Amino acid sequence: MLPLYAQPYRNALPGKRGVPMRATQLLHNLGQSLWLDNITRDLLDSGTLQRYIDEYSVTGLTSNPTIFEHAIKNSEAYDPGIRDGMKKGKPAEEVFFELALQDLKRAASMFRPIFDRTDGVDGWASLEVSPLLVHDTQATLTAAKDLHGRSESPNLLIKIPGTAEGLPAIEEAIFNGIPINVTLLFSREHYLAAAEAFLRGIERRIEAGLNADVGSVASLFVSRWDAAVADKVPDHLKNKLGIAIAEQTYRAARELLTSPRWQRIYNVGARPQRLLWASTGTKDPQASDVLYVKALAAPFTVNTMPEKTLLALAEHTEIGSIMSADGGNCEQVLQEFRTAGIDINALAAQLQTEGAKSFAKSWDQLIAIIETKSGALQESK
Repeated sequence: MLPLYAQPYRNALPGKRGVPMRATQLLHNLGQSLWLDNITRDLLDSGTLQRYIDEYSVTGLTSNPTIFEHAIKNSEAYDPGIRDGMKKGKPAEEVFFELALQDLKRAASMFRPIFDRTDGVDGWASLEVSPLLVHDTQATLTAAKDLHGRSESPNLLIKIPGTAEGLPAIEEAIFNGIPINVTLLFSREHYLAAAEAFLRGIERRIEAGLNADVGSVASLFVSRWDAAVADKVPDHLKNKLGIAIAEQTYRAARELLTSPRWQRIYNVGARPQRLLWASTGTKDPQASDVLYVKALAAPFTVNTMPEKTLLALAEHTEIGSIMSADGGNCEQVLQEFRTAGIDINALAAQLQTEGAKSFAKSWDQLIAIIETKSGALQESK
């Protein structure tokens, strides 16, 4: 008989009146949190986000500069706020954060019952500091403190990239009691560095006699690995690198959770930093639209997925096998990629650099959109 983790996680229990449960509910029952990797004002105003919470087991939400760039560019819902902010002489960056905080405070309020019911384990929303600060530790920390204070929401995570310059800011933010979503992690080594920063921040709080309970997730980007090597590996290895990296990282996370050092901090009231799967939308049109979601089914993790992926998942009624805590055959798969000429460590560094540049580009475009819209709105008035 197969071990539990290798057995398909199917609909053992029927839904209402014999209707099979959606795969979204199955993942939730497994112990994985489903978060939406999207936010728009229209999503909030239309009641769509609340429907996702009620019907699709969505228990949190993430955002990034690219998401807000698309949201503000493609909607008139932000126009009054843009007009008002620019009329008062506020710079475009300040106008953006006011708009973003309005949206995310509303989202956080919608997730607040989940946050309270789970005692802060779940029910989070996320807002990222300016990606232009990616190489400035002190400015990143200052921005995190500012956004955390302005949010007035206990369930808003501030996103800080897990870069060399971001890690000290993450430690200091955790020490200051700011809940952090560590973003732009691409490898086991990136994850371990982020976990170390979190742990040092918590240990310093304990030494200072402060409350050790500070929320955090560590976001590992998955699908970008496969997009990066799609034209460089044989067909039998396509769409397997991101999952192998995730399995390797999951093993490291599970080992950390049971380590004496981490268990000591739990004894004084700290909670674990959860591993979050990011970039889980399928980029290969020939692959399953829920490829990464099913492959990354794992208890006590978070999967933040694009809206398109969430809707596709809701059409399924099974999720396949549960991820192995020991990483399965990930090392064998990774060795096949090395044999095929892929330098995994170098590619991880490249993906993190490219990810930071991509968010910075989206940020510049976002600010330009606000400035352009402001001019057009003033002229039309």
